[in-house]
Amino acid sequence: MVEARFGSSTSATPGRPPGGGGRAPPRAPGPPPGGLPADAEVLLTQRASTMRQHRGQVAFPGGAVDPGDDGPVDTALREAWEETGLDRAGVVPVTTLPELFVPPSRFDVTPVVAYWRTPSEVRVMDRGETDRVVRVPMADLLDPANRFLVRSALGYRSPAFQVDGMLVWGLTGGILAGLMTSLGWESEWDRTDVRDLEQALAAVGMVL
Repeated sequence: MVEARFGSSTSATPGRPPGGGGRAPPRAPGPPPGGLPADAEVLLTQRASTMRQHRGQVAFPGGAVDPGDDGPVDTALREAWEETGLDRAGVVPVTTLPELFVPPSRFDVTPVVAYWRTPSEVRVMDRGETDRVVRVPMADLLDPANRFLVRSALGYRSPAFQVDGMLVWGLTGGILAGLMTSLGWESEWDRTDVRDLEQALAAVGMVL
């Protein structure tokens, strides 16, 4: 969820393989790229290390569809409220992105992009699910010094961001990188900087 000034949350449903609260320290202001406001932020969570799937990973607020949900936008807003306590009345949905299949959990994920028109207090609501709730400045994510690629022992490669003592990678890193590119926000960064995933995680005190 990008504050004031855009964002993403996720809605997940059991899927199948395709056919084929804290605030991070602000950076010094600079010229915003592609019309992005200089004070824009994205709302991220760090999953609890005790979770069965994706433990300790950084993610957008979001989760599985409940029977009473009225589509992916409703699921995303409900999950964001449950995980971070944000007031969903202050959030304006913008669009949904195409479904993405996540092999480890076997879920189809529908990213929901929204504008956080009236930011509200956010915090960890359930320590059993979430370790951190962080509002990260987009300027930090866009800083070329914080961007690189990670590669796992199995050959999986992903865009990655090292911000506020966290490594953002995988599905979340890919969605962020895709939005930055398609919206004209990114600056040139070193795409030849490919780091071992486990070492990159260890550098910020995280594990796979």
